Amino acid sequence: MKIKTGDKVRVIAGKDKGKEGKILQVFPKVERVVVEGVNMLTKHLKKAGDRPGQKIQFASPMHISNVQLISEKSGKAGRVGYKVVEKGGDKKKIRVLRVKGSEEDVE
Repeated sequence: MKIKTGDKVRVIAGKDKGKEGKILQVFPKVERVVVEGVNMLTKHLKKAGDRPGQKIQFASPMHISNVQLISEKSGKAGRVGYKVVEKGGDKKKIRVLRVKGSEEDVE
C-alpha cells in the first residue's frame, strides 16, 4: 500500500469530500484506511446493569481510492508512486508524490 499510518490525506469522494485528516489505521488486505474525524458513525449502546445507555461515535474505515496524499512540504495533494534512488552504491525505494507537471519526495 502506498499510504501509511500517520500520513495526512484529503478525502476526494463520498459524504466527507474535501475534509482532511491523519491516517490512524491501514488495512492492506481489504484496501481500507481509517482517517481521523472522517466517515464518523454512531453506535447506540443499551443500558446494561449499572451502566447507562450511550451513543459512541467512531471513525469507520473507507476505501483507499477515496483519499489522496497531501505533501507536508508544499501542501499539494496528488497520486503516490515509487522511485528507486541510488545513494553511495545502495538502492533505496522512496515514495514520490505525483502532482501535475512535477514530482516530490514524500518521507
